[in-house]
Amino acid sequence: MSGIFKAYDIRGIVPVDLNAAMAEKIGMAYAVFTGAKTVVVGRDMRPHSQDMFDGLAAGLVKMGCKVIDLGLCSTPMSYFANGTLKADGSIMITASHNPGEWNGFKLCKANAVPISGATGIMDIEKLVMANDFTPATEPGVIEKYDISAEYGAFLRKFAKFGDKKLKVVVDYANAMGSYEIAGIEDMFEIIPMYKELDGTFPNHEANPLHLATLDDIRAKVKAVGADFGAAFDGDADRCGFIDNNGEIIPMDLFTALIAQDILADGPATVLYDLRSSRAVKECIEENGGTAIMSRVGHAFIKQQMRETGAVFAGELSGHYYFKENFTAESQGLALIKLANLIVKSGKKVSELVKPLLRYSSSGEINSRVADAAKVLAEIKAQYTDGEAFELDGFSVEYPDWHFNVRCSNTEPLLRLIVEAKDEKLMTEKRDELLAIIRK
Repeated sequence: MSGIFKAYDIRGIVPVDLNAAMAEKIGMAYAVFTGAKTVVVGRDMRPHSQDMFDGLAAGLVKMGCKVIDLGLCSTPMSYFANGTLKADGSIMITASHNPGEWNGFKLCKANAVPISGATGIMDIEKLVMANDFTPATEPGVIEKYDISAEYGAFLRKFAKFGDKKLKVVVDYANAMGSYEIAGIEDMFEIIPMYKELDGTFPNHEANPLHLATLDDIRAKVKAVGADFGAAFDGDADRCGFIDNNGEIIPMDLFTALIAQDILADGPATVLYDLRSSRAVKECIEENGGTAIMSRVGHAFIKQQMRETGAVFAGELSGHYYFKENFTAESQGLALIKLANLIVKSGKKVSELVKPLLRYSSSGEINSRVADAAKVLAEIKAQYTDGEAFELDGFSVEYPDWHFNVRCSNTEPLLRLIVEAKDEKLMTEKRDELLAIIRK
């Protein structure tokens, strides 16, 4: 059972790893660990999410908590509700992009501050395993609350494109993207794909990081002559964007696009994850912003945003974080800000992306290794002539190329990304590093 307690959330297969009884214990443990009195709870469309809610809510109520039941919603909506309703915390019932037999819980304290493995999930695991709970003398209550209208109004405040209706293909992946942008759909000419809620994901995996899942939307964007496309993941806290030519916009470069709209309002600090193209840092600075590198992982990025006062951060995995949404994700806001940039510039998305295609990147390459520490030590010993740092894994910067290699949080994998001034140098350095990693 303990394998369900992960670095960033709680996640497992139903009913093998997770069931209503386990959810009830997690609810009680969350209440004990956080001391929360009011907890916002939302859920995705998976067939067992209602059962997970019933168990979780029963545990919270036993411990005296007031449960604000959001019903079906996206993960960004649950963060918004957490902060807007001034709750003591929130729990989103979802397994994100995992297949339909999975489910899980994303946990936050007040103001949508995430609880990660390092900041509480392992403590909650210990409480669950001990199973020694003393129920409150007075049980809590469950109250339903629909946050959708308030979230839609929040998103609309950031639109700067007037009555201009861009044509947008949206792949909802049979998941929560339809809730994420319900309040702004009328602002666009939406061509929907796979909008019907279906937690078995009958059309494709709800994961825009797996590029094959984007084949359908790429073809549709070209076929209908759309301005761009947006493909949500399962709980709509990530999104992959497609340009007007049906080409995938690299997720790090999308950070640079959004930064341009944000920085049009004045200087600000923007975070970019250390796997990003150098073009991202350059673009932020060219537009008057302060660019700060971050390590990978939403809990780290959100904490660094709060520490630095950053207004926006982007991650290579398609997470985009906004100070306005309590320093958390909002893919609806990302969509609005892309539209702002298109209308203001009068350019097609492909024209906006082109100046950012300055370097050649390997993308993130995963390698299964028996002894990651040994491999990292070999790489550190070999690459001593560049500017090295260990913000997350091991990175080295050279004038015309750079790389990062880091361990996976969840699997025996090393993840490598290499970028260089041209394809030839990138290929050479990529193969050089992979030879060490995979020998």
